[in-house]
Amino acid sequence: MTFKRSHALIVAAALALPGAAAAQDGTTEIKVSYQPALYWALPYYIADQMGWWEEVGLVPSYSTFPSGAPQVAAAAAGDWDVGGTGSAPAVLGAARFDIVTIGITNNESATNAMMVRGDEAEAIRADPAGQLRGQRLLVTTNSTGEYAAAACIESFGLSYPEDVDVVNLNQGEIISAFASGTGKMAGLWAPNIYTLQDRAGAELLCSGQDAGAIVPGALIARRDYAEANPELVARYLAVFLRGVDYIRDNNDEAVSMMADFYALTGVELPEEFLRQEIALRPMFTLDEQLEIMEGDNPTAVQWFDGLGGYMTSTGTLESELDASTFVDPSYMRLVADTPELAAFARGE
Repeated sequence: MTFKRSHALIVAAALALPGAAAAQDGTTEIKVSYQPALYWALPYYIADQMGWWEEVGLVPSYSTFPSGAPQVAAAAAGDWDVGGTGSAPAVLGAARFDIVTIGITNNESATNAMMVRGDEAEAIRADPAGQLRGQRLLVTTNSTGEYAAAACIESFGLSYPEDVDVVNLNQGEIISAFASGTGKMAGLWAPNIYTLQDRAGAELLCSGQDAGAIVPGALIARRDYAEANPELVARYLAVFLRGVDYIRDNNDEAVSMMADFYALTGVELPEEFLRQEIALRPMFTLDEQLEIMEGDNPTAVQWFDGLGGYMTSTGTLESELDASTFVDPSYMRLVADTPELAAFARGE
């Protein structure tokens, strides 16, 4: 059985039988949630191909979601144990569903962006406030795409959301609507920004990185599950981290596997865009994760505090949430302090 077919069957089984036990002899099922065709989820795909889950005694049962808000809401029913999501839904999940952030998937600040039509880009860049005031923005609310778009709007001297007409759509709907002429601007994340470039000749006007909005992706877990199963969570992290190590050391192979992974859900991109994914979205090794997450006033806490401020400003949260209450480095530390897992995570 090829890897591509195998992963598709695993996903299909998880969606069809979400409550079914997938554990085999000597392994333990772990329910993994993610959003399909995203670069930071590639380590799951690589792990399936390489048989890494079985090496640490796990069998993944996958569930996929079109965006972060429904993903974190599904935690309330125990539909998943661990996974990856955007930083905005990670904050929302912490506030509403007791979800903890146990690691960083990637820094996607450069690939959460506001897009405009190619034939309008020059005029907008010359006078962004005048061109964009009162215009329609297609965006997925409560998402990193909105966080970046809001920062871009404000960097142009406008107020968000007061000075634009916000239309809440999922990412696929945004691509279809914008390509058919609806909206002046669109808030998207990769690889959707590349799809819009390819299908509608869109151009990137401003990214989160341009506007000073750091957009980390989050490795997450249900707090009750993680506290009851710290060793399983550490094994999950070790598998993900080994995927990160593999991508760094095998760039060409990773690009090929990314193409197959994206194609599973109908996303097909030229190789140049796949290579941009790797170049523009840094992922972090075990040692780098610990550097980001531990210490006095950790970098990760600062990043997520920024997201909390955004979500409070939009009314999604009633009050700002201290990120140190849900950014938990203890599971990453457990990987580092378990010699076998640390060696596995480092590809040794």
